[in-house]
Amino acid sequence: MDAFVRARQEAQGQESATGEEVGQGERQLKGLRRELRAEEQRLRVERGKERERCWLIDAAWKERRKEHREAVESVAGLTEVERQERGRRRAALLAQYRAEWHERHRDLAQRRERRARWQQERKRLRERQQGAGLVQVMAWIAILVIVDNCTRRCLGLPLFAMGAHVTAELVVDALKALLPKGLEYLIADGGQHFTADALKALAEGRGFVRVPLAKHRPQSNGIAERFVETLKDWLAKREWHTAEELQPLLSEFVTYYNDRPHQGLELAGLSPNEYTARLPARLADGHRPPASDPFALLAAA
Repeated sequence: MDAFVRARQEAQGQESATGEEVGQGERQLKGLRRELRAEEQRLRVERGKERERCWLIDAAWKERRKEHREAVESVAGLTEVERQERGRRRAALLAQYRAEWHERHRDLAQRRERRARWQQERKRLRERQQGAGLVQVMAWIAILVIVDNCTRRCLGLPLFAMGAHVTAELVVDALKALLPKGLEYLIADGGQHFTADALKALAEGRGFVRVPLAKHRPQSNGIAERFVETLKDWLAKREWHTAEELQPLLSEFVTYYNDRPHQGLELAGLSPNEYTARLPARLADGHRPPASDPFALLAAA
């Protein structure tokens, strides 16, 4: 009995020590999480302040360039005597503008350095998070969204499983197969896939014009942005884990979206397919809808 009691006491002592070690490990992990989250928040706030500062500086520089051009143009219409009288003033303005121009480029160089340092810190933080098992490394895929601006009809959702490694050539191949004949305008964002030489060659060969979107103004691409939100909400209610499982869901969504009634002013409750089917009759009645402008947007899902 004494031997049993001693063995039981030793086992309880080992369990207690193991429990203390587990508890200490959990506390350390929680502390590490708090530290990494605080570091992530610091980097996010720091980057946000930097972006706001850059935006204010860029806006001030644009205004300064406008003022300089107006000052130069005001001198151009003066007589010779008036030009001589204002010569010194103009020279001073030019000297001041050159100094501001050099300061502007110094700020841009410093801005690139700060961005590079921020990216390095962000990379190191992600490595620490991954090393601590706090971040799950996942692959991502890309979806090319093509929506007709006139009929709101989705022309297709090509899927690229290579994610960030999607090339402009792959995007152009998908567009070749889906863009309608007689296309006049292609509205696309300023991503490198839509500014590459491959897309320029496609535009020249097909005879359409690529219309760039205004920077930092998603409302100028409202139809495509709204489409992406609808797609995300629809996919959030489905379960998929791989590109192979996602592909049939995208085909199902295209059918669902094109058959769904829309509340837009142009469609007046019709679905994109119904509106498209009625277009010939409406054209015969003298109705001229806006040009068919497919939107192209590369979105990560």
